[in-house]
Amino acid sequence: MLKEEEKLNHLTVIKRSGKKVEWNGARIAIAIKKSFDSLEKDEERHYTEKDVNKVYNAVIKRIEKEYKNEDKIKIEAIQDLIESELQKQGYPDVYKAFSDYRERRNISRQVFFGEKKQHKFLKAIENLGLKSSSEVNDKRENANVDGDTAMGTMLQFGSTISKEFAKSYLMKPKFTEAHDNGDIHIHDLDFSAMGTTTCCQIALDKLFEDGFSTGHGYLRKPKDIISYSALAAIAIQSNQNDQHGGQSIPAFDYYMAPGVLATFKKQLKQQIYDFLDLTDLDHFINMDKVAKEIDKFKTIDIDLSVFDSFTKDSKQAKRLFKKAYEKAYEKTDRQTYQAMEAFIHNLNTMHSRAGAQVPFSSVNFGTDTSPEGRMVMKNYLLATDAGLGNHETPIFPISIFKVKEGVNYNKEDPNYDLFRLACEVSAKRLFPNFSFIDAPFNLEFYDPNNFETEVGYMGCRTRVLANVVDPSKAITPGRGNLSFTSINLPRLGIKHGIVSKEKTDLDGFFKELGELMDLVRDQLLERFEIQCSKRIYNFPFLLGQGVWIDSEKLKPTDRLRKVLKHGTLTIGFIGLAECLKALIGKHHGENEEAQELGLKIIKFMREKTDQYSEENNLNFTLIATPAEGLSGRFTNIDKAIYGKIKGVTDREYYTNSFHVPVYYNISAAKKIQIEAPYHALTNGGHISYVELDGDTAMNIDAFESIIRVMHDNGIGYGAINHPVDRDPVCGYTGVIGDFCPGCGRKEGEGVPIERIKNASLNTCGGR
Repeated sequence: MLKEEEKLNHLTVIKRSGKKVEWNGARIAIAIKKSFDSLEKDEERHYTEKDVNKVYNAVIKRIEKEYKNEDKIKIEAIQDLIESELQKQGYPDVYKAFSDYRERRNISRQVFFGEKKQHKFLKAIENLGLKSSSEVNDKRENANVDGDTAMGTMLQFGSTISKEFAKSYLMKPKFTEAHDNGDIHIHDLDFSAMGTTTCCQIALDKLFEDGFSTGHGYLRKPKDIISYSALAAIAIQSNQNDQHGGQSIPAFDYYMAPGVLATFKKQLKQQIYDFLDLTDLDHFINMDKVAKEIDKFKTIDIDLSVFDSFTKDSKQAKRLFKKAYEKAYEKTDRQTYQAMEAFIHNLNTMHSRAGAQVPFSSVNFGTDTSPEGRMVMKNYLLATDAGLGNHETPIFPISIFKVKEGVNYNKEDPNYDLFRLACEVSAKRLFPNFSFIDAPFNLEFYDPNNFETEVGYMGCRTRVLANVVDPSKAITPGRGNLSFTSINLPRLGIKHGIVSKEKTDLDGFFKELGELMDLVRDQLLERFEIQCSKRIYNFPFLLGQGVWIDSEKLKPTDRLRKVLKHGTLTIGFIGLAECLKALIGKHHGENEEAQELGLKIIKFMREKTDQYSEENNLNFTLIATPAEGLSGRFTNIDKAIYGKIKGVTDREYYTNSFHVPVYYNISAAKKIQIEAPYHALTNGGHISYVELDGDTAMNIDAFESIIRVMHDNGIGYGAINHPVDRDPVCGYTGVIGDFCPGCGRKEGEGVPIERIKNASLNTCGGR
């Protein structure tokens, strides 16, 4: 219908307020679609996008015929035509829903004393308390919130009202219209009024050094690995309450290692005391001096000759120290496992945001070669492998193993055994994912003597590393994304591609894409000003406890610009594959021409964000937006406007960012090869998935080889999806066919088999 709609561009629409706006057929399609969507699902009569499109096309033809000699049309006239066509086309129930809604809107305007914006609140909340999350998009916008629970529904009420308030009072109308029309998607719009930032990479060492406050009590510096892990979970939970996105630990192994050393020292002293009680050496060994010597230890891997000065050549005393060391090491290892197990259990059970959400948490690790850091990683991976209480695969934290040549990539590297273990655990539990420090765009910032320069990812894909504001602070800890907005690429492809034109109009495509990016830049800057207008007391943990970089230097009256400037303002995109199909009839997995065009499009976007960074002295970045509900939202709107277009709008969702579509048959190596160049362009974040069938735990060599293909092709962040089944009866975890290998029961007998995939877990806390 696109060509027909273009004939109406001469019309100006007159709103009830008398304001004149440009013609936009998308709004008509959306209004019609919402009327169909408002009906309860009926198995006997199930409406589809064909029904929406049928009415929409009829309305457009009526307007074209009746207003071909006019230059304006009133909004009420458009609504009259919608009602007329709903009746004429045989949709009396939808007509009634539209008519009743129209009347309620008129009443709401009167109730709110003529305020033209306030009536949106009634529209926004009317479904939240009456329908389930399967029927209302707002209830499932955040994959981490159960919208059907009491607290979840309450959170969604507040979220929905806040969103409408932001659109009505805080944002310029052009931004609101672009969002509502589906040209763009402003993520976490409901948090605009609060001025919160999206996510943060938490530097635990800063918090642990002097202890910290959660607002309800002060927590002292941790003294052993158990308290280190407990405080790490509390820090994640506390920071989640100050941000609308996720929380990540950029160097979990480095931060936990001192806890292992502290535990070892404590255990070694205790073991020596215990052995002295069982011998007659207590008068022979000066325990005060021994304890002081132990306090000096910098590692758990010690040379026992350090105790020679205390033994006076006594063989019995030497054996005592040797046994005490071995026992202390063993107990430290056991306590480290318990600490890691508790950490994982805590992050899958503790709640934030009024109890309605489990914190979206991620941990990065893999490069600490110290005995303490290695002990942390080994036990963390083993605890992940063991699963939760009933052997369930833990959803959080999203584990990310950092791969680096010379550290863990080659068989002779000190941490190769941990890389191999990470592969084994991921082949069974889907996690960890893998990030690659050797990717050129990550390696350029890497200093082998400073782990803060190692790339850290959020579980969903967000990346913060470069810093145009202050290159000396091009580090991961203490920084995060401020906000991001995504662009509907498939729509631009439809408007300028061969699906609507005789010849692809690339000049028109890039012109409109540039204009849309300029719009998003301005919207992000508008939101940035709201964030900068806040004070420290608005973010008591993130800023009050010095989590965000340089925030400890802020005075109570300071504006936040001086520290928030280190974060990223990010533009995202969805559905490159469908965009290419609309433009030239092929996606980038199908031929080289499409791949070249895809790279040209994303390079154009990256160059624009680099330009914005230079012009504004802020960290504008480009992110490969995760799909989640966004891709479905865009598809539903576009399907209502343009109907089903094969390869473009004929599925429920647009393809995740730059990914080759999952339905397209392609080898793992080829998929990685095609997607890798996009990682270098998307400096705000990215991830590539490889889909495997069968039980990957049975072939770890093959699993590892795929990770190596990712590394060698320059992937920044990757994951392998594969079937993970669990029998809740016997606890068996692995691929389950018709029979459970654990207990032998058949599929369908009793409690259903649980089946999950990584892609369903890698949902972004920032929506």
